[in-house]
Amino acid sequence: MAVYEYRGLDGTGRIAKGIIDADSPRLARAKLRRSGIFPTEIMTDRHTKKSVAEGVSIGELFTRVRIQDISIMTRQMATLVGAGLPIVEALNALIDQTENARLKKVITQVRESVNEGSSLADAMSRFPKVFSELYVNMINAGESSGALDIILKRLADFMENQVILKNKVLSTLSYPIILALVGIAILSFLLVYVVPKVVRIFDELQQALPIPTLVLISVTDFLGDYWWVLLVVIGGSMLALRQYVATENGHRNYDRMILKLPITGKLLRIIVTTRFARTLAILLNSGIPLLQSMDIARAVVNNAVISEAIESAKEGIREGESIAEPLRRSNIFPSMVTHMIAVGEKTGELEQMLFKVSEAYDNEVETIISRMTSLLGPFVILVLGGIVLFIVLAILLPMFEMNQIIR
Repeated sequence: MAVYEYRGLDGTGRIAKGIIDADSPRLARAKLRRSGIFPTEIMTDRHTKKSVAEGVSIGELFTRVRIQDISIMTRQMATLVGAGLPIVEALNALIDQTENARLKKVITQVRESVNEGSSLADAMSRFPKVFSELYVNMINAGESSGALDIILKRLADFMENQVILKNKVLSTLSYPIILALVGIAILSFLLVYVVPKVVRIFDELQQALPIPTLVLISVTDFLGDYWWVLLVVIGGSMLALRQYVATENGHRNYDRMILKLPITGKLLRIIVTTRFARTLAILLNSGIPLLQSMDIARAVVNNAVISEAIESAKEGIREGESIAEPLRRSNIFPSMVTHMIAVGEKTGELEQMLFKVSEAYDNEVETIISRMTSLLGPFVILVLGGIVLFIVLAILLPMFEMNQIIR
């Protein structure tokens, strides 16, 4: 089924435009006439041939649906469904309000599937690159329980928290990253264009040069003659690492190494713990069974080592154990997390405890990131300043020696 853009006139003579699904332009015109719109133009992108199974067109391969777009759509849909609108009418309103072209076409196909008798969760499950397993399962739970608007609000809150956390990380790291890039650009300019001209003067004098100057000459000669070798080595190493990580063992070893890093490992462990606790809390609070919730939360974690720990915990739960005990044995999750989960199980308030865990570790993530940023900026400045000092000394030392010889 193709996706067409149309222009036409409605029953009052006003201009109407939008997107519609149909097997051919003729059927698209017929469908529009049945809905009270008289089409004047039916347009299909020459580069698009939409696949219902994937929801991705060739012409839109580089158009990404961001989590912010899904979050806004979910919040709007929660409002519409909570106001009593039927699903199809709510989807129609979303199609008009959504600005992302790819998401607009996906919602259009979801609406058509719902019109044909599919549930909203089944229709969304056909677009796994847009709607995650967590999203689809929670929509399914909302439809089954008759509380779809509440589930949509929880989903919107969850995604907004994810966006806030991501933006915090990016905003706090942006200053040292920009500082490092500017410093590297300045050093590259000095080493490639400025230093060689100064060094050429020393070569012409044919006198013994200090060790820092000799090192600087060697570095500039290498960068001038073999810069492409450096690029090939860096590119080849990155490609080899990517190929290795793509394998099962490589992915597991890479994730294990990341978790063992001094500072970033602890930060990643806390972020994953927060994501796991919040996801599991939302799923359990939405009425999804524990083992199914564990499966979905394991997929959200996106770390092979922690996923294996959650899987072994799920097997322990299946054999009659509590949730906290197998998680404690994995030595992956902090002791406070397993202790609070154990307390939640005993008191019957597991969901509330998981929410408290995620909130507590959200604050710790913010503290660690702020601390890292306050240290990373001065560290970058010290490194760049040290390199500049070395270059200055390498240039000035021969000048001092020349001055003494002249005297």
